[in-house]
Amino acid sequence: MGKHLTNGVVVIGLGRFGRSLALELVAHGEEVLGVDADPKVVAALAGRLTHVVEADSTSEEAMRQLSVGEFSRAVIGMGDLEASILAASIALELGVQNVWAKAISASHARILEKIGVHHVVRPEHDMGKRVAHLVRGEEILDYIEFDQGYAFAKAPAPRALHGRSLQGYGVRQEFGITVVAVKHDGGTFEYTTPDTIIREGDQVVVSGPADKVEAFSNRA
Repeated sequence: MGKHLTNGVVVIGLGRFGRSLALELVAHGEEVLGVDADPKVVAALAGRLTHVVEADSTSEEAMRQLSVGEFSRAVIGMGDLEASILAASIALELGVQNVWAKAISASHARILEKIGVHHVVRPEHDMGKRVAHLVRGEEILDYIEFDQGYAFAKAPAPRALHGRSLQGYGVRQEFGITVVAVKHDGGTFEYTTPDTIIREGDQVVVSGPADKVEAFSNRA
């Protein structure tokens, strides 16, 4: 099976996270092999994923039979600590080039990183941090923070920008952020240029140090 899906993704563990991820990948044209030990979960996803199989992901033999090692990408979606670590170890041992794994705690994340998982995600933790910024900043519409305090935010254009071009206003010099995109009323987001004029009612996407992005985005 894997020989036909080497450019696809194997998603191991089809709980809420794994199922949502697998269905989203399929919706974007990816070929997905879903693996779960629960026959009810497998039955519920039959026909919705490229392939879905009932199997014990903590069994190296079972994963070999599914040719998991021939996939270039694997996602370990289980929340159970022991099962997650075993499944990730097997995927790595079988030679999967890029292994993603969900962690439910900081210690879980550290263990996954130590055994060689390429990408560790903490969905609930990351979403909690993101929502905290949205709650704290009444003007912020969306917020993503990257490593080392670098962030992107979407917010209504502050009044100070209305009717001015980005070049003429010197936003980066004054606020330490960059306006990377703008959406005029009724339009879609477009990349900005130095000549872009910001209008009342616009939304902007800004990037820069997290504290400066948050301060700028919350300006009235």
